[in-house]
Amino acid sequence: MERVLIVGAGLTGSLCAALLRKEASRPLHLAVWDKAGDSGGRMTTAGSPYNPQSTVDLGAQYITCTSHYAKKHQSFYDELLARGILKPLISRIEGIVIKDGDCNFVAPQGVSSIVNHYLKESGAEICFRQHVTQINLRNDKWEVSKETGSPEQFDIVVLTIPVPQILQLQGDIANLISEIQRQQLESVSYSSRYALGLFYEAGTKIDVPWAGQYITSNPCIRFISIDNKKRNIESSEIGPSLVVHTTVPFGVAHLEQSIEDVQKLIFQQLENILPGLPQPVATKCQKWRHSQVTKAAANYPGQMTLHRKPFLVCGGDGFTQSNFDGCVTSALCVLEALKSHI
Repeated sequence: MERVLIVGAGLTGSLCAALLRKEASRPLHLAVWDKAGDSGGRMTTAGSPYNPQSTVDLGAQYITCTSHYAKKHQSFYDELLARGILKPLISRIEGIVIKDGDCNFVAPQGVSSIVNHYLKESGAEICFRQHVTQINLRNDKWEVSKETGSPEQFDIVVLTIPVPQILQLQGDIANLISEIQRQQLESVSYSSRYALGLFYEAGTKIDVPWAGQYITSNPCIRFISIDNKKRNIESSEIGPSLVVHTTVPFGVAHLEQSIEDVQKLIFQQLENILPGLPQPVATKCQKWRHSQVTKAAANYPGQMTLHRKPFLVCGGDGFTQSNFDGCVTSALCVLEALKSHI
């Protein structure tokens, strides 16, 4: 049985795994590795240490579907809506810009439930805290080394991690990337920001008329969401949760500071915007060094094939755009690249 490794348990990686399982003409052993402790990537949902039912989306907040992609990716939207994984966004988001024909969706169980759905469909062996460091060619297979544990061999490797992390990989992979490909990879750029999740005790009231708000007048804070209200799942038994996304200039300026210091700065600004906000029982601060793609690899739409025998393919939003449809597009392009082989 051919062994396939997908590096990255975000949306592109999880959907690649599900599509490969569905479309393969013969049985595959699928493995998905991620260096984090959980799935989701930039579609991650964090739970309160006191009540796992109290959650915040630390990455993507909602999914915007344009009329173009409503047709092009209809089967993906239809399935997620039919299963209740996505629901229309009906909560009030102040400052949201809605273009003609756009539909917005939320994930009631948190945005990582989309990723978890695809991982489950894939039947893949999922391993967290697996930080890939080297990829070498060994007897027509890929030998993949990680920070801990023994190297493992695979017939196909798909990299869906942010492009700068691909460029940091050691071993034969560094020599297999052509000069043109390397220039393209090095041209990919990302914005950086922080997200801060706040968890409150059951019964806490956060008295604002909105579920989310874009902030235009603060140097630190760009977006605030009362996350359970945004997802329309308010409950008297589960405390509210709030998430703050910083501006990109703030994220860039404080990228190398300690999480604790950054958290204090965000709190100070939040107090200015929402004075008298109750004290949370728990917090979770997330640094997004690679938040959203600001420039994708221009000449490799969807995927970049680094090697054919054996296959080594890169995918992810670095080859498309940072949204749901960008990741779906990339996963479909990776599938197309591998189709003749699987």
